[in-house]
Amino acid sequence: MSLPEDVSQFATLVDIVARLRAPDGCPWDKKQTHASLRENLLEECYEVLEALDEGNSEKLCDELGDLLMQVLLHTQIATEAGEFELGDVLNSITTKLIHRHPHVFGSKKVKDAEEVVLNWEVLKQEERGGTSILASAPKQMPALGYSQEIQRRVAQVGFDWENIDGVIEKLTEEISEFKRADSQERKAQEFGDLLFTLANIARRLGIDLEAALRQANQRFYRRFSYMEEVCRQRGLNFGELSFDEQNTLWEEAKKEVEG
Repeated sequence: MSLPEDVSQFATLVDIVARLRAPDGCPWDKKQTHASLRENLLEECYEVLEALDEGNSEKLCDELGDLLMQVLLHTQIATEAGEFELGDVLNSITTKLIHRHPHVFGSKKVKDAEEVVLNWEVLKQEERGGTSILASAPKQMPALGYSQEIQRRVAQVGFDWENIDGVIEKLTEEISEFKRADSQERKAQEFGDLLFTLANIARRLGIDLEAALRQANQRFYRRFSYMEEVCRQRGLNFGELSFDEQNTLWEEAKKEVEG
């Protein structure tokens, strides 16, 4: 296969992936399976999220390409196994998009984005048949994100607090139950309920819980790294400092480190 002339074309990328999987292609790509690529797919998704969190459009462009590569690898593996082809993938998503947007591709009228979401739930229920509205929420999602997703779904059919005050009261109740827990098993259960309620509060406030926690993690990382660097510059051993001294450094880091 000669080098492609136009690397900006989707068909070129499809051909390259097929070439990598060919008998005389790349040894690593040839040995991959749906199962072996699971971690790669997850990693690429997280790298896209990181680019989004950073607001870095150049990095986002690059990471979306890596994610697209994973989609095409899985599609090529499926094609070779006779499971499905790229045309089936495109047909599936195209049909789904048209069906779920009758206000764009049909005669249905909607007044705002909220009504669109309500219509989606009705249409998706038709697609699901008799299965639960929670069944299609990916159980492999990070637990906090999954919690927010299933709570969002049930809220769409009216199973929700009337206002956020009710959720706050529920949080207070869960904290009391956590304090009263008299065994490790019970503490773990009540702690899970606490997190579940916090996920609900975040959803009601329009906060992406996973993104908020990732950003908090990044802030902690930057601040603690600053503390370590200050200790190196001042000839201090961080582990030998008292908690009060460490906390003083932490307050300094909060002032000096952006975010």
